[in-house]
Amino acid sequence: MTREERGSLSTTQGFWETNIGVRLLLGVVFTFLLWAFLHFQQVRQEALELGSLAPHYLVAQVDFSFVDDEATILLRQEALQKIGKIFSLDSQEIASRQRKFEQFLSGNNGWRDQVKDANFEEMYRYADLYTSQMANERFTDPRTLKKITALGMNTTDYTVFTPVDAALPVQLPPEFWQHVAVLAFYGYQVPPTAGDYIEKWFQQEEWSLNEDLSALALVREKTLRAVPAVRTKKAAGDRMIDKGEEVTPRHVAMLQAMNSELQHRKELFSTSTLAGSILLAIVLVVIAAAFLRSYCKEVYFSNKRLFLLVAILVVTMALAQVIEYFLLHSSPNFSRWIRYPLFLPFAAILLCSLLNARIATYATVLLGLILPLGLPFNHIQFVAINILVALVAILSTRSLRKRKEIFTICGKAWACSILLLSAFNLYGHTFLSWTFLGDLLTTLIFLGGTGVVVVGLLPLLEGFFRMVTEITLMEYMDPTHPLLQRLSIEAPGTYQHAIVVGSLAEVAANGIGANGLFCKVATLYHDIGKLTNPQYFTENQQGGVNIHQLLTPAESAQVILAHVPDGVALARKHGLPESFIDIIKEHHGTTVVYYFYHEQLEQVGGDQDLVDEEAFRYKGPKPRSKESGIIMIADTLEAASRAMDEPTEEGLRLLVEQLVREKLDAGQFDNSLLTFEDMEVIKRLMVTSLVSASHTRIKYPERTPPAGHADDPALSGAI
Repeated sequence: MTREERGSLSTTQGFWETNIGVRLLLGVVFTFLLWAFLHFQQVRQEALELGSLAPHYLVAQVDFSFVDDEATILLRQEALQKIGKIFSLDSQEIASRQRKFEQFLSGNNGWRDQVKDANFEEMYRYADLYTSQMANERFTDPRTLKKITALGMNTTDYTVFTPVDAALPVQLPPEFWQHVAVLAFYGYQVPPTAGDYIEKWFQQEEWSLNEDLSALALVREKTLRAVPAVRTKKAAGDRMIDKGEEVTPRHVAMLQAMNSELQHRKELFSTSTLAGSILLAIVLVVIAAAFLRSYCKEVYFSNKRLFLLVAILVVTMALAQVIEYFLLHSSPNFSRWIRYPLFLPFAAILLCSLLNARIATYATVLLGLILPLGLPFNHIQFVAINILVALVAILSTRSLRKRKEIFTICGKAWACSILLLSAFNLYGHTFLSWTFLGDLLTTLIFLGGTGVVVVGLLPLLEGFFRMVTEITLMEYMDPTHPLLQRLSIEAPGTYQHAIVVGSLAEVAANGIGANGLFCKVATLYHDIGKLTNPQYFTENQQGGVNIHQLLTPAESAQVILAHVPDGVALARKHGLPESFIDIIKEHHGTTVVYYFYHEQLEQVGGDQDLVDEEAFRYKGPKPRSKESGIIMIADTLEAASRAMDEPTEEGLRLLVEQLVREKLDAGQFDNSLLTFEDMEVIKRLMVTSLVSASHTRIKYPERTPPAGHADDPALSGAI
């Protein structure tokens, strides 16, 4: 274990945890998902910002066609120019002359001689039909009428006629009046003499024509819709944009069309394409596995941790793919403004919190290679800012103790991104431009979103994978935890013992690079099994009464030994982490409760054959991590030091040497990964810590308070 590891490795080695088949399955699944990420990648594209100057010239990579908005606009303007004016009769003038006609009919009976087949009322009705059709009539030139016909619009009410001067009344052509009569009287039994009389009466007048803007607007709208978008062809090798040329919407459209054509031509399921992406995925996975096996054994040989690592890598790649797809296919295309999306800090913070900084650093570099292979980015700046910002996040996460500090970490990462963005934009001569401000805003959004997602996701991953982070440890150190409250009330001596042992273990662990915080917190719970029978343990006995005097040595031993399985049961009941339960099981290893074993020997005259030593031995297992071994030493040393009349440095040094030697001879540290060098550091630091904690105070002589100040607490304090 190293200092940056977050939480001690659980040593419950079940089938799922260590089985090589499960590990191989994880490798196969990750290889497949990595292949999918690399194989179904988005098309790479130039990051040209609208309105900016092209940093270099760009040529077409394949033959393609694109929607040419400029050519389309010109073609539509040309089509609109072919549409002439549309006129209609003045509606007020029609109504006025209709009234005039009706007055004529009522005041002059001469018309009856010419129209003998219709009466007065019928003539009114026929005239109303006629004027209604006149109001529906439109006039335009032959070319416009042809265009309207081509658009599929109804031209029944149209007449080819345009006035020379629309401001002056005109005499309408005879064919117009015949056209009106046919349409107006269609379906009605109108006597010919009546129809002819009405037609001639209205025909004799000159009429004013008005431009019909609504009809013209409708024709123009349909004309624009009818003009298809112009697709301009580009051949492979044609220059699309020159260096220093301003990027226009037409250039952007060309880039998008070329990328679509490249995507279409990828031939994803050709043999060579499949073989290439599969080979690349296998190479990456094999190198990653070799690194883990060589430098991160605690992850490689733990399927749970390996699964967690794979899950975070896959989630990061999937998240990056989804965001990039949205950016590329959104309208407007946000990818033109979001130049540096930050994906790696998300994985870095999670891995550093749940595993360790070394794994997080390696995964950051690995993802820094993988993401550009599967995302449409090929410039070094995207890779550089992601890796460097992620490394800053890793350095900041090392001291993470509270969930809200994740936002502080993201703030530090953004401060780093500001410096990097300043460098990039200074180099590109865009410093303090809208481009620079856009970069600052988008990176802030990405890191803010990273903080929110990590805060929400971290507890879920901790619970699902049963991982213990420093955040979790700080929460378990809260004295209001039900178990700690019970210890402080029901077994105060055990509680004080746990606090001192935790302090010793923390100092020693930090000294050899192990996880000191884990040692401190796990030790608070290592003796919770004593809550079952607290009065049977010396530290909780008061008044000099030893209840073991009422029991046989074997019975006393069974009570003492039971605090380990009782502690495990209590820990599981309260949902303590598995790593805490490992400490409860291992902090006595397979040692013997020697005090009661010795008493039992004395009762049988020292004959070892008459005493079952296993009945006095803890079931273990032996410590299987550095932290567990350190806690065993601290627990033994603290208990033994209480029996010393005057704990001097030399006395404590001899005591710890004896205790550690006995446990080494008994093989208690064989699986703990502790080296002899570690042991020397642990012994030295524990002795120093105990000497500091047990220093004596100066004894002050009794003082007689001045007159009038008896019982003044301010005068009775002691150092």
